[in-house]
Amino acid sequence: MANKTVIRQVNEHVGEAVVIGSWLNNKRSSGKIQFLQLRDGTGYIQAVVVKSEVSEDTWNNAKSLTQESSMYVTGIIREEPRSQSGFEMTVTELEILHLTDNYPITPKEHGVDFLMDHRHLWLRSSKQRAIMVIRAEIIRAVQQFFDQNGFTLVDPPILTPTSAEGTTNLFHTKYFEEDAYLTQSGQLYMEAAAMALGKVYSFGPTFRAEKSKTRRHLIEFWMIEPEMAFTDHEESLKVQEQFISHVVQSVLKNCRTELEAIGRDVSKLEQIQAPFPRITYDEAIEFLNSQDFDIPWGEDFGAPHETAIAERYDKPVFITHYPAGIKAFYMKPDPNRPEVVLCADMIAPEGYGEIIGGSQRIDDPELMEERFKEHSLSAETYQWYMDLRKYGSVPHSGFGLGLERTVAWICGLDHVRETIPFPRTLYRLYP
Repeated sequence: MANKTVIRQVNEHVGEAVVIGSWLNNKRSSGKIQFLQLRDGTGYIQAVVVKSEVSEDTWNNAKSLTQESSMYVTGIIREEPRSQSGFEMTVTELEILHLTDNYPITPKEHGVDFLMDHRHLWLRSSKQRAIMVIRAEIIRAVQQFFDQNGFTLVDPPILTPTSAEGTTNLFHTKYFEEDAYLTQSGQLYMEAAAMALGKVYSFGPTFRAEKSKTRRHLIEFWMIEPEMAFTDHEESLKVQEQFISHVVQSVLKNCRTELEAIGRDVSKLEQIQAPFPRITYDEAIEFLNSQDFDIPWGEDFGAPHETAIAERYDKPVFITHYPAGIKAFYMKPDPNRPEVVLCADMIAPEGYGEIIGGSQRIDDPELMEERFKEHSLSAETYQWYMDLRKYGSVPHSGFGLGLERTVAWICGLDHVRETIPFPRTLYRLYP
């Protein structure tokens, strides 16, 4: 009786008869031999059907297979150096589970809208599968880094009475008789958790109702948000660069096949090792103006500005000490220069923009009260957040990583819509 296995583990069954549940990715025929390209979600393998070595039923079953038909294939695994996987299967039996008819996504070119309308099927393609495997590895590496460095995973709420940075661009809903919003960040809640647990991180979905159609934006996306008590800005920067280095090196180690499948230049990723370069906002403004960008001090950077800065480096670069006026109310001013705050944006190389935003948080209750007034924030709504400064306030810092932008950068993708299984964009809520 043949053992059931998966394509990823055929190396453990060389010379043995196995059964693999699979779909037909493609096939070609050479007279009395049929070459079936099989996939099972874990990988790809070529199965060879020789007419003289199988029953007439098995031969005819193989001949009738159409793209994405499902089946159980029984056969002998053997090494094949010419194969991409290094292995091949000699078929002895083939049981059809379902024959497809007119599968919509053919090997020809299709437009993006067509592919997005068929996203539930497009995920089966070799490139999209590889991206999802890399995404899963990034998630695994994220959790591994924080778990191994003394952080506790904490889940903030998705429904909130207000937001971390005001209610602009938030999805509004009713919470019985009250107003509520879908969260755009769990950060404020993570600050509370850090005061209880020291070092924490959250990992969950966030939502922004921005009417943006750029290649970097999604409506629904996933954020990783660590928060650290007794940690200053400088210490936080070191955690951030060690974190990103760990994630990239984990992908290189565990997803080399998938990176090759999507054509990623891995030599660029191999350079991603801490420490990372740093420039101040002032230095960035000076550089941009020298490159014929007309941008005054006090204005935030857009995608062209970030790309121009990143092109100078082969690693992510920190831009630090932004003006207080263009950053969130909770960021701590630089004691030596209060018009700028102790913050940093990490800009990915190759034009992928900001992947991390972080800062040291205000820990002085009086200054936080001033910020509330400046930003017209409701003292009643944010009373719990003020309590964190009233009862045992400490220096603390944190940051947020956008998962999808990180996946786009590591995979070298043109658009962030391919980084998540079912993207939600400005004009897309289907499938």
